[in-house]
Amino acid sequence: MKEEFEDRAREALVQPKNVGEMIDADSVGTVGSPDCGDMLRMWLKFTEKDGKKVIDRASFQAFGCQTAIAVASMATELLKGKTPEEARNLKPNELSGDLGPLPPMKIHCGQLVEQALKSALDGKEAPAKSPVETLAGNLQPASNGKIKIVPLDETASD
Repeated sequence: MKEEFEDRAREALVQPKNVGEMIDADSVGTVGSPDCGDMLRMWLKFTEKDGKKVIDRASFQAFGCQTAIAVASMATELLKGKTPEEARNLKPNELSGDLGPLPPMKIHCGQLVEQALKSALDGKEAPAKSPVETLAGNLQPASNGKIKIVPLDETASD
């Protein structure tokens, strides 16, 4: 069972779906903490279908473990066509889609995706364009001085 999960997660990581900022999003939700390293931002775009507001598109950016990225990829596909109410009622284990049940030590990854979704569904409007456009641009050094975030230069070598 563990090997099956790892194989499905690996597949989702090779070609994750819906990664990246959605410029025309109707709402955005960001959760996580730079102190622990897991952060996820989810964008939602709505449309009207049969007189109901439904999710037309969802995308994400994530910093954290590979499982969080895989779950977010699965979740953004699963959300298409759901009403906000249907999406809000999805549980972390449902958001993981074809990955199946998450191992106990990875349940927090599903919860991170669930929290980002609920934050976006809470009606927060997508922020206007600013110099800080990416999730990485929002990371701030920890205030206690124990963690220092240093962007790596692509030309740097070991």
